[in-house]
Amino acid sequence: MAKKGEEREMGTFFDGIIESMPLFAKELVAGGVAGGLAKTVVAPLERVKILFQTRRAEFHSIGVVGSFKKIAKTEGIMGFYRGNGASVARIVPYAALHYMAYEQYRRWIINSFPDIGRGPVLDLVAGSFAGGTAVLFTYPLDLVRTKLAYQVVAPPKINVKGVVNTEQIYSGILDCFSKTYKGSGLRGLYRGVAPSLYGIFPYAGLKFYFYEEMKRHVPDEQKKNIMVNLVCGSVAGLLGQTFTYPLDVVRRQMQVQRLLASNSPALKGTMETLVMIAKSQGWKQLFSGLSINYLKVVPSVAIGFTVYDIMKSSLRVPSHDEAVIEVVTNKRNTQTSSLHS
Repeated sequence: MAKKGEEREMGTFFDGIIESMPLFAKELVAGGVAGGLAKTVVAPLERVKILFQTRRAEFHSIGVVGSFKKIAKTEGIMGFYRGNGASVARIVPYAALHYMAYEQYRRWIINSFPDIGRGPVLDLVAGSFAGGTAVLFTYPLDLVRTKLAYQVVAPPKINVKGVVNTEQIYSGILDCFSKTYKGSGLRGLYRGVAPSLYGIFPYAGLKFYFYEEMKRHVPDEQKKNIMVNLVCGSVAGLLGQTFTYPLDVVRRQMQVQRLLASNSPALKGTMETLVMIAKSQGWKQLFSGLSINYLKVVPSVAIGFTVYDIMKSSLRVPSHDEAVIEVVTNKRNTQTSSLHS
């Protein structure tokens, strides 16, 4: 009996916390949890994908299965998670900002332009701006994650053929930040940000566009079904990534430029790099790692959207239409109070 009473009190305590949280804070928490969980699940595929994108010869020539075997043999299980600490450190604030900004931009557009339709174009625009906002705030962490994932370090006293040990080694996130900043300054921490923005605007917009558009065709009684959300998220991520993948390859190669051999051609702007890759490495290189990315995107986006929806429900975040009504009501109440005071 006493135990039930304690559980009831604990439940009341958490209910009070949830009710006291502002709407944007609930969306930040829901987005952060969704992003961190989704990224950790697909971390091994992300590691191999980055090695493919940056064209490391010792991995590119042995294929996906061979790459997994090589990493397991030279670095062990933890090798699949090299750079994942920086990845999660980046994705939690990134996803939190991304989802929250999407909801905020969506409400702002509806409130500022009442006559605008609430169809998929609204989700496309809101998602695009939200993606750009999140990238600008979290890009240095993405750069560090890529550099840590790019380096391949054999265990002590083991010399494995094909592993390069002459490159600069970063001991961790802070060490990578420090060396990058000392070597290139703030500009170095944002190397490759242009293709990131070019890519995230259409990708983030299309991802939300396809997800919300597919859910519109789902019967109301099925909208909270986890499998339905997983399928909608998978298709949304798949379609969005396909259209923007070459820019992701350009971004990765620009990020690791200083780690490449000295005889590698210098990479400049986004379009110049895109043309250089197509000419010197072949147009297929612009889609290198896409098959792995499909395997990664399907569970990642699906898990992200599904966990986000579950978290929103748990935190009692209102639906899109209810949230707009709530914001408008609060705005009117504030204006009324100002007039009476």
